[in-house]
Amino acid sequence: MMELIFEKSMSGRRGVDAGTPKNNIKLGVKFSRTEDSKLPELSELDVVRHFTKLSRKNFSVDTHFYPLGSCTMKYNPKVNEVAAALPGFAGLHPITGQLMPEAAQGALEVVYEISSQLCEITGMAGFTTQPYAGAHGELTGIFIIAAYHKAKGNKKKYIICPEAAHGTNPASAAMGGYEVISIPVDAEGEMDLDLFKAKMTNEVAGVMMTMPNTVGIFHKRVIKIIEIAHKFDALMYYDGANLNAILGKVRPGDIGFDVMHVNLHKTFSTPHGGGGPGSGMVGVGKNLLEFLPSPCVRKNVEGKFFQCTNENSIGPVASFYGNFGVLLKAYTYILMLGREGIIDATEMAVLNANYVMAKLKEYYYLPYDRSCMHECTFSARNQVKNGVHALDIAKALIDRGIHPPTIYFPLVVEEAIMIEPTETESRETLDEFIAAMIDIAKLASTAPEKIKSSPNTTEISRPDETKAAKEVKTICEQ
Repeated sequence: MMELIFEKSMSGRRGVDAGTPKNNIKLGVKFSRTEDSKLPELSELDVVRHFTKLSRKNFSVDTHFYPLGSCTMKYNPKVNEVAAALPGFAGLHPITGQLMPEAAQGALEVVYEISSQLCEITGMAGFTTQPYAGAHGELTGIFIIAAYHKAKGNKKKYIICPEAAHGTNPASAAMGGYEVISIPVDAEGEMDLDLFKAKMTNEVAGVMMTMPNTVGIFHKRVIKIIEIAHKFDALMYYDGANLNAILGKVRPGDIGFDVMHVNLHKTFSTPHGGGGPGSGMVGVGKNLLEFLPSPCVRKNVEGKFFQCTNENSIGPVASFYGNFGVLLKAYTYILMLGREGIIDATEMAVLNANYVMAKLKEYYYLPYDRSCMHECTFSARNQVKNGVHALDIAKALIDRGIHPPTIYFPLVVEEAIMIEPTETESRETLDEFIAAMIDIAKLASTAPEKIKSSPNTTEISRPDETKAAKEVKTICEQ
């Protein structure tokens, strides 16, 4: 068990002495401490070694296989970080593009070019870079849908969301002021078409679809769904969180989607473990261009880039152009891969997922036994018979040096285990993962207690996660 940094403290030990500031500001009695701060007393070497050892206990894409379904936690080239740290970009004040566009031509060009690239990749007519993440992009898309219907004088009340969509879809629709109609999945893992038809009325503002959905399946009847929605003047929203599965194969705009978001931090290279940073760029068809957030970037006949405002814009949804560093990483990633590289990445992502699915379906229940896309979803239903749940399987993977996949989501699968290997993992890594999953399945039948007691190699084995969530203040005080 590692000691806390406070437990390593030795009275009188010091690191670097910064000295007394020359312009020392006296705060006065009101703001002064009545007693010394209780900080640990350590040398610089003590501190460096402590936090380096602590970091080695973390899981990361750089150190472990990270098959986190629905999150596309793939390795991202370090050159993208170099591009984002270039002084001309990193040191540029964000307001420069507005006040002195001639001094920010490079940055404005990046915003313009990545928007153009995504139009080509997705079939959309225009993009905004502003949203900070996927859910933020969804809410922006809902605002655009609302603006469209308001401009037409439509009286719309509902947004339809399939049960196998991402959970943020109904949340975003509700935050945007709509009531949500949820449509269950059918026996094939797709949205039930008959129930969808029954729920479509002139009061439906839009339909939000995650494709492939959260069980890793692409809707075969999507064209029919889009045709039905458009008959009622309902707009189609494409949740692009799983775009990694169709790049270069299907363009959402070509098949009739009106609005979409793209998670740059998933699909186009930004490690997003730990909650950020992200980017949820939103694209729209020609009929919605006037509603995109402002400001936007245009290019004049002389090839110079400038800011402008869209007619009937919903207004800004973020500061300036969103997370510009994420845009730079994605821009570099797209340029490095090129068209053929993007297609190859998609094919490898789908191949890897199907390889894992084929190898494991003998050991874990597969609720939808058909070819998957970028991720496959199993159930621990077979293992539950011996008292082993999806959570236990996830904990057992930690002992084997593998980050657990997503569990208990999607909710349409009981005891769900959702696995996304991504295109960046080798066959050797996948075989190690498959062997670990098979070993766990066998032990769940012959020695279930070994799995239920996992992990046994970590500082803490089984924390009370519910208590931690409910009693945060109490635990922090302790």
